[in-house]
Amino acid sequence: MHSDERRIPRTVTLVAALAIALAGCAANSSGSGAPSPAAPLSAPQIAAIVAAPDRSAADRANDMRRKPEQLLAFIGVRPGLAALDVSAAGGYTTELLARAIGPGGIVYGQSRPPVASAAAPAPSAAEGGTSAASAPAVRPPPRRTSPEQLAERSSNLGANHDAAAPIVAVVRPFESPVPPERADRGLDLVTLMFNYHDLGWMGVDRAQLNAAVFRALKPGGLYVVADHAGRPGTGISEAGTLHRIEEAFLRGEVEAAGFRFVEGASFLRNPNDPRDKNTPEPPQPKDDFVLKFVKPR
Repeated sequence: MHSDERRIPRTVTLVAALAIALAGCAANSSGSGAPSPAAPLSAPQIAAIVAAPDRSAADRANDMRRKPEQLLAFIGVRPGLAALDVSAAGGYTTELLARAIGPGGIVYGQSRPPVASAAAPAPSAAEGGTSAASAPAVRPPPRRTSPEQLAERSSNLGANHDAAAPIVAVVRPFESPVPPERADRGLDLVTLMFNYHDLGWMGVDRAQLNAAVFRALKPGGLYVVADHAGRPGTGISEAGTLHRIEEAFLRGEVEAAGFRFVEGASFLRNPNDPRDKNTPEPPQPKDDFVLKFVKPR
């Protein structure tokens, strides 16, 4: 065999080994040994989630004011995340996250244990612009608990064979909202939608809540908070009457826990809202803000 013929296999082998090594470096550019995270969902993927035919009529009606496509895109939801929806209530956002994250992840929906406490202060103006005196005295139907509603959502997703993450109801105090198995860098995403202001009149230790969320998130994890905007200087003082909170006040409390502010979204803003009533006059959407924070790496 000629010397050139003996070198060819050896050269090919070396080139192949180099290609494999380079591919391995590209697949693990962080050097951590962990696989690269999935890409955020595309606009068509998000649109398909929102348009899913088995979503409830109530959720579809809620879409008009909550704009879920813009919300999921703003968050940058990716498949396979471990997420917590704080103050999940009926689970509107919880289900959207489950559908977006898919079966490779998990979504927890938190609600606090039942407590015997005073009701929220009466709004200065009733929702819808009607006064309390003129409103008919109608006894509302018994209200289902948040875990009951989340269980129904999870059951429906399974019955309809949706490729969704499991929804796990978590009943824990707001000051410690994370399940123990996820309490120390076990989450990728935490959301708190339109209820941060309620923590004021409820007497929740918000610094403790934000510290717990900070600890539970992995480095680079996101904390997304949305709420109804209050006027400058009002802080959280109008939480129980106008159901509003000053944006700068909320941002300051979250940043005090160690979070870094990333950006705010404009898709729910309404600059024409005077922000001086529970329901704006003339009737119009509230001025709502959505803020994204990150736990520094």
